[in-house]
Amino acid sequence: MADMTPRQIVQELDRYIVGQGAAKRAVAVAIRNRWRRQQLPSDLRKDVTPKNIIMIGPTGVGKTEIARRLAQLVGAPFLKIEATKYTEVGYHGRDVESIIRDLTEIAIGMIKQEQRKLVETQAKERVTDRLLDLLLPDSNVWDPEDQKENERHQRSREKMRAKLEAGELEDRPVKLNIEQKAVPVQIFSNLGMEQMDVDFQNMFERLMPKQNQQREIPVREARRLLLEQEAEGLIDRQVVTEKAVDLVENQGIIFLDELDKVCGSQSVHGPDVSRQGVQRDLLPVVEGTTVNTRYGPVRSDHILFIAAGAFHVSKPSDLMPELQGRFPIRVELTDLNREDFLRILTEPKHALTKQYAELLATEGVTLEFTRDGIEALADIAFEINRTMQNIGARRLHTILERVVEEISYEAPDLAKKRVQIDGAYVRGQIAEIMEKEDLGKFIL
Repeated sequence: MADMTPRQIVQELDRYIVGQGAAKRAVAVAIRNRWRRQQLPSDLRKDVTPKNIIMIGPTGVGKTEIARRLAQLVGAPFLKIEATKYTEVGYHGRDVESIIRDLTEIAIGMIKQEQRKLVETQAKERVTDRLLDLLLPDSNVWDPEDQKENERHQRSREKMRAKLEAGELEDRPVKLNIEQKAVPVQIFSNLGMEQMDVDFQNMFERLMPKQNQQREIPVREARRLLLEQEAEGLIDRQVVTEKAVDLVENQGIIFLDELDKVCGSQSVHGPDVSRQGVQRDLLPVVEGTTVNTRYGPVRSDHILFIAAGAFHVSKPSDLMPELQGRFPIRVELTDLNREDFLRILTEPKHALTKQYAELLATEGVTLEFTRDGIEALADIAFEINRTMQNIGARRLHTILERVVEEISYEAPDLAKKRVQIDGAYVRGQIAEIMEKEDLGKFIL
């Protein structure tokens, strides 16, 4: 990730998302700026804050997809959440600060994966020894006075080790004590007290006796369980916590979806805890505050926030002025036209037409989309979006599902295993729907 230039990031996003060049450039520059900041002297670095982004555009044009693909590109903790799931502090629902706690949990998982790779070799050696103890229970018992018996034990153990490493004993059953994981008990729920809930849960886990169950399982299954146990025991928890907190504070990215749904003027009929209240609580988190987590305090000063919303009913200017100022970069995503639909059906690495072809190939059916078939799909999707509600590229999912529904149903029993979808076939399948006056009943 550190070596990717903005141009390379955009090229990678182009493999999956059609158009929306302005949004891709904005996120590419923001991601590169994270790397640039790390190269600065420490005294200057702390003053360089990320320039947060708002992506404005109708549904189905690629806002969430850009964020999702970006998450796969960057080796940084990434969290996608909806602004509508939060409420003002003190009301029933999750408070905004829990975003940072969730992001920290993701970072902990990432660092644990890294650390697990570092201790994997040592863990595998320990697992082999433990498997040998299970396969030859007496082979590790030494008698100081019986040298010959000890040598015999050692030879047996080495022979068994060779068989084990050669994979000859994978189906041999062994008896293993497996620790039963406690079922979480909700002590406080949805009261803005998630942290207290977690701490009480950990306390009860330490106080309650651990339950072990002995099971007879094959060596291959035992190896997997033992590797998990040994790796967990070798990982230094303090190192994991320190690295994860540092990763969140300097590299964390939060994608805040549905921001337009918390827009709106102050309610005159009582507290509007899901709108104005959420905006007020977002202010300090986006600007920079310290959030207490189970891993210690985490600062949000240098976390990058990418917000998105359709802004059909409301406008970005309807946000609180203080919050607007914390999202200085705004990019507008454009509606999809017929040519965009054509490209979506053909260009992306995993285009919808390729997905359906591969799905039916599992049944031995070869599905081919002709050029005029793809053009017919694009024409119909564009026309329905124009005359009905515009739901962007999601319209293609509904139309394609309708077109291949009969083939999908008959696929296992088809005598002719080669099916061609051309323009006439597409219009034939959609004709019944297109004749209806109320398209909304049939095309979601």
